[in-house]
Amino acid sequence: MQITAKMVKELREMTGAGMMDCKKALTASDGDMDGAREFLRKKGLAAMEKKASRVAAEGLVTVVTTEDHKAGAIVEVNTESDFVAKNEKFQNYCARIAAQILKSDSKDVESFMEEKWIDDESLTVQQELSEMISIIGEKLTIRRFKKIENPGSLVFAYTHGGGRIGVLVEVATNGDVETVSECGKEVCLQVASMKPKYVNRSEVDQAFLDHEKEILMSQIMNDPKESQKPEKVINGIITGRINKELKEICLDDQVYIRAEDGKQSVSKYVASVAKEKGIDLAVKSFVRYEAGEGLEKRQDNFAEEVAKQMNM
Repeated sequence: MQITAKMVKELREMTGAGMMDCKKALTASDGDMDGAREFLRKKGLAAMEKKASRVAAEGLVTVVTTEDHKAGAIVEVNTESDFVAKNEKFQNYCARIAAQILKSDSKDVESFMEEKWIDDESLTVQQELSEMISIIGEKLTIRRFKKIENPGSLVFAYTHGGGRIGVLVEVATNGDVETVSECGKEVCLQVASMKPKYVNRSEVDQAFLDHEKEILMSQIMNDPKESQKPEKVINGIITGRINKELKEICLDDQVYIRAEDGKQSVSKYVASVAKEKGIDLAVKSFVRYEAGEGLEKRQDNFAEEVAKQMNM
């Protein structure tokens, strides 16, 4: 069967794959569109295997909430290049993943990958990912996700830097969305900019505190002047330094970024909103993802890459 430009164009619009790949797929399937699409899916699986050892440390963090803000989801999908992370097709794909997570009961990536794809139940999430790898031409990884949905809570979301940072904040409240939304957004901004690790001190693991105390004690003992101080004074120094650190890593203790006096803590800001609105209000949990955080990024030599592409 003769493969026409119109057929290639149609398949390309359906799949987003390159023109040559579409032509090859149509040729292999003798012009059958469904067969050609299946060919591209299988090609995606092969492409995924070839790209498995490559580094995907860029990417996009996507957040979404239900209209009533009673549930929210956040997901990080990694790419090999920042260029792909800015691609509209990739961004739309990430938005659909977030939408599926919002409806999903999966607790980990492994089980999520086995679910039926939200837009095509003939595919699993894994198979759709493979198809996207074929279309995009880079290794893609669904690295991590989180869904928040609890009775008596509202969830607010925020992204920064075009999806470089994403935040979900859960607040326990008896207020409605309209009453609480401004505060929820403000706390999202706080989390995005100040990178807290915990909501409050009750969440801090004792092992973490013990480790920090051990480090501080070692620092003091290695200082000729500090080490000569009485044990009570040394313990006081350690306690003071621990408290200072906790004020930096615990959201409730952090200085609210819009505090007019430069002193008001986040917990006091939230309490002031609760008092003003006549409602119960407290931050219950948060999630903050930064794309590529903790991953080793690929070091490219751009000149060499261009030379390879030009066969020079």
